[in-house]
Amino acid sequence: MATDLTPQGADPTRIHNIGYRSYDGPRLGRGYARRSLYSQSLRGAYGLGRSAKSKVLPMVLFGVMTATAAIIVAVAVAAPAGTITKLPLSYTAFAITLQPVIGLYLAAQAPQTVSRDLRFKTVPLYFSRPIERRDYVLAKYAAMASALFALTAIPLVILYAGALLAKFDFGTQTKGFAQGLVSVALLSLLFAGLGLVMAALTPRRGFGVAAVIAVFTISYGAVSTVQAIAAAQEANGAVEWLGLFSPATLIDGVQTAFLGATSNFPGGTGPGAGTGVVYLLVVLGLIAGSYGVLMRRYRKVGL
Repeated sequence: MATDLTPQGADPTRIHNIGYRSYDGPRLGRGYARRSLYSQSLRGAYGLGRSAKSKVLPMVLFGVMTATAAIIVAVAVAAPAGTITKLPLSYTAFAITLQPVIGLYLAAQAPQTVSRDLRFKTVPLYFSRPIERRDYVLAKYAAMASALFALTAIPLVILYAGALLAKFDFGTQTKGFAQGLVSVALLSLLFAGLGLVMAALTPRRGFGVAAVIAVFTISYGAVSTVQAIAAAQEANGAVEWLGLFSPATLIDGVQTAFLGATSNFPGGTGPGAGTGVVYLLVVLGLIAGSYGVLMRRYRKVGL
């Protein structure tokens, strides 16, 4: 005859008790977990909290960006009074000119941000509780975009401070600085989204690095070359539309159309307001699409 061995008043769902102490402290919830993942990912993008070897490349690239800005400032400050009235390189042109450095940084750090979790199959642990998939994607996306914004915005702060030290017109420099910040914010969102999508497609970091380089650096070189050929044949309309096929030229087109920037397209012919609307819509569509692809990717990964 079966006998009920469960003591009266005990929880019948508990199989055994091996002596672990229960946690009676505060439950910080999803918001805290999301912020912690964001902070950890942002620190990791610059090697903070990791080995010294992991810090070398991001810090060197950050140093290249800031040193370039410092050299531009030194030239402006050292020039005889009245000989120059503006910075040798504008705020909006800075990130586009140094796009290869930004692309290299992204190629190194985007796979680091997501590929390790895929390779070591730790993603299901994140999703167990308390965070959900959208929390993971938002934290990783925000961290990568913030890292890129720091990489591109801090040099602009150096340029702005140098321009004020050189006693350039305050209003003109402030307006240019604000336009530059808007430009690099948009660039950071676009580059972070596309970079994370490329990196999340494979758990192999090497493949992720190659994919990011192909999307950013190679595409920029290819589009610029074809634009130069079109400009040589005086096909200026083609030059404008060709800019839609590279992330860097997309940002160039948007800031030329709406932020008063001088285009880096061959011949200096950038899109007008009408074509600029198309550029802006494509940029916003790619940002939203990148988030959507990442959400779709993490619905199944590791589960």
